[in-house]
Amino acid sequence: MIKTSHAISVTILALFLITGYFDNMLDNMRTEIFALENKLQEEIDKNNHSTWGAMEFDVTITMYNPLAGQTDSTPNQTADGTIIDPKRASEYRYVALSRDLIVRWGGPFEYGDYVIIKGTTGYDGIYQVRDTMASKFINRVDILRTEGSKQFRFENATLYRYFRYDNVTLHKHEKP
Repeated sequence: MIKTSHAISVTILALFLITGYFDNMLDNMRTEIFALENKLQEEIDKNNHSTWGAMEFDVTITMYNPLAGQTDSTPNQTADGTIIDPKRASEYRYVALSRDLIVRWGGPFEYGDYVIIKGTTGYDGIYQVRDTMASKFINRVDILRTEGSKQFRFENATLYRYFRYDNVTLHKHEKP
């Protein structure tokens, strides 16, 4: 039979190892995101903005969990059909946009587009559009977070989409 002290020691050691592994993984993800942001800025600077454009939207940023009460009856499936593991929701860096921002309802964003969020504390960065919010919301972005995550709301945030003029289809309400 295993002594209680040995079991506790092994458990604590395992927790330290797992915590270290996930901290390293998150650090690598942050480093990659910052590198992508820098690369994007370098491309924009290199091309003197001549072939690059940006769409900028003043939005409210909130968060949601993959729960039936906050989504629909399929909380592990986003609006574009992507299946997620609800326990890993925060790792995906997915967002849901209000319908006024989605192409299907006349907005400029498609599912799968990458967007940049600025003006939050701790949540700025690159995300991918994978979900849609309820029709009652306007100019709003929900960041997908794991259940139990601390609630947040940022009123004066900015949502950006950068694009090359030769690689984007502008919609009728957009100006080049």
